[in-house]
Amino acid sequence: MEAVQATDYSSVRTLIGHVTSQVSELVQGLERHIFIGNVVANLPEDQRLEIRSLFNSFLIKMRENNASDIDMGGFGSGGKIWYRIFGSKSPVDSWGTFTSAETSVIIQNILTERQRQYFYDKRNLDFSYSFTDNGKVYRFRADVYIDLEEVALNMRAINQQVRPIQDLGFHPNVLKVMSLAHTKEGLILVTGITGSGKSSTLDSIIDMNNHTVNGHIVVIGSPIEYVHLSDKCIVRHREVGRDTLSFKEGAVESLRQDPDIVMITEMRDADTIMTALEITDSGHKVFSTLHTASAVESVDRIVAEVPPTEQERVWQRLADVLQCVVSQKLIPSLDGKRVMAKEVLIGSPSVKAAIKNKNTSEIYQMISESADLGMITMEQDLKRLYTQKKISKENALNYANNKRRMEQILQMM
Repeated sequence: MEAVQATDYSSVRTLIGHVTSQVSELVQGLERHIFIGNVVANLPEDQRLEIRSLFNSFLIKMRENNASDIDMGGFGSGGKIWYRIFGSKSPVDSWGTFTSAETSVIIQNILTERQRQYFYDKRNLDFSYSFTDNGKVYRFRADVYIDLEEVALNMRAINQQVRPIQDLGFHPNVLKVMSLAHTKEGLILVTGITGSGKSSTLDSIIDMNNHTVNGHIVVIGSPIEYVHLSDKCIVRHREVGRDTLSFKEGAVESLRQDPDIVMITEMRDADTIMTALEITDSGHKVFSTLHTASAVESVDRIVAEVPPTEQERVWQRLADVLQCVVSQKLIPSLDGKRVMAKEVLIGSPSVKAAIKNKNTSEIYQMISESADLGMITMEQDLKRLYTQKKISKENALNYANNKRRMEQILQMM
């Protein structure tokens, strides 16, 4: 799908205006967007391709500007297209403004009929989107939702190349724990807030295993982001809602597919957490993510997510299977970009004992004193980045989990 040329921009806008002219002002709310969706679905194929080409142009420009995200539609956008570039989100005036109906046309035009019906029912839709322009493949993960009765969209760019695991600065012992060649089982978590690069780190780990160890990797995602080409491993990709019904069902089904590694892109509910623990119990290596800011918080969150009747058993199972937790943040760097800071927990015997005894408050100190094993606290890594003149002192303090400890570290320098 080629993007529109600058000379075609006005003609596509005219086409979109013609489509929206068919929408009565008497039709409001969700019914208005259903009406728009029906009009879009009945457009001639060449017109739908023109509108899609315009949308693809937004995405190509987004990548040219090194933006990670695009937002459009909804009341909050003010009719403009917004890009997030190196952490900062701002509108792009060069694209002009779009009415609510125009953005609904553009957004619904990229959805399949089944996706539109799901969106109308749930008022939200997660999906993946890709296209090719001049031989270059662009992939995105997307979320369509309602903002004050208007259709809105966020898309995040999926890296076209996986960052080599060596570039992430992990201790050799941590890389061993992550490798199927070293250990065949266990749970490894990558945690952080939305937009902290968790998926990119997981893809780097999968890529390392794919190119170094013979095996079978099953990736379960919502949606699938980076697509790995099988090398030494055969890599299967199963998207929730398209290839499997849920994270839990995809994970259970994977056990019948002879996997060595199961990657569950997000443990978002108790059922998925319990299933992930069962898979690791059965002797498989499981990678997943959580929305937590620290390694200790990750342990506590897993237990808190399951029903009280299961928590005692989860403490014990987690102590047995947890191998590594990487909690990461993207910090504004002095060169105007962003750099990764990370906290790393290894499931050493002392850590496992602390989890088994529910003494997670002791784990932070264990991390801070176990650099030889590859462990590091977020505060220690922020100190490293500040010492290397990659981040400011202010951001070292702002992004610390333990600000009092960070102040002490900075005062000792």
